Amino acid sequence: MAGSGHLKLLRPAAFSMFAPLRPAGVRAAVKATFCTTAPPPSISRYPVPPKKDLPEDIAAVMEEVETKGGFLPNVFKALSHRPAEFRTFFAYYNELMNKETGGLTKADRELIVVTTSMHNQCLYCVVSHSALHRIYSKKPTLADQVAVNYQNAELSPRELAMLDFALAVCRSDTITDQHFRSLEEVGFDREDAWDIGAIAAFFALSNRMAHVTDMRPNVEFYTLGRVARPKGDGGSK
Repeated sequence: MAGSGHLKLLRPAAFSMFAPLRPAGVRAAVKATFCTTAPPPSISRYPVPPKKDLPEDIAAVMEEVETKGGFLPNVFKALSHRPAEFRTFFAYYNELMNKETGGLTKADRELIVVTTSMHNQCLYCVVSHSALHRIYSKKPTLADQVAVNYQNAELSPRELAMLDFALAVCRSDTITDQHFRSLEEVGFDREDAWDIGAIAAFFALSNRMAHVTDMRPNVEFYTLGRVARPKGDGGSK
């Protein structure tokens, strides 16, 4: 089993945003579901290891995510089928999606994922990252618009240029200096372009693995961030 060094590396902080939005009673129900030795077949077409058989560091990450968010996203369960790949996937995910430097906000990053995942017809990533975008942006309808047709969505010129570039990378278009100039005209620099391209490239992998495994989004994702949480609705952050 891996040591505690993996815990810091793998801690997927993006999902901590779910903590204040979880519905009452979800945590106990999901925990009971996860702890069964025969996971529902809708999670993945590959076997999901029972919690007791997982490496210590991966089990700890899953427990932390579930405790903070009130449910465990199915991507964690599906990728736990191959622990070494689980660690590598989430290490790079965290580096791309949770960094605090550069010109991209967390909402920007999620919008890139929604747009490129739409192109790749990935149900899991469109649904789950639309939820994250709603949480970060406080805009309950924009991700839905982008998932249908980003060119007809209520986007700023900056967001439109960002998504044009992301889709060029996603489609494996020939990237030219004009692509970079279009980004620079709306305030992005070369390092931002790297981030946009890296997110599009990484989620090309994620989308395809979701297809291979037949990964299905948790039902909780569909409503996250759509309705404001009533004041006084408890839950630790």
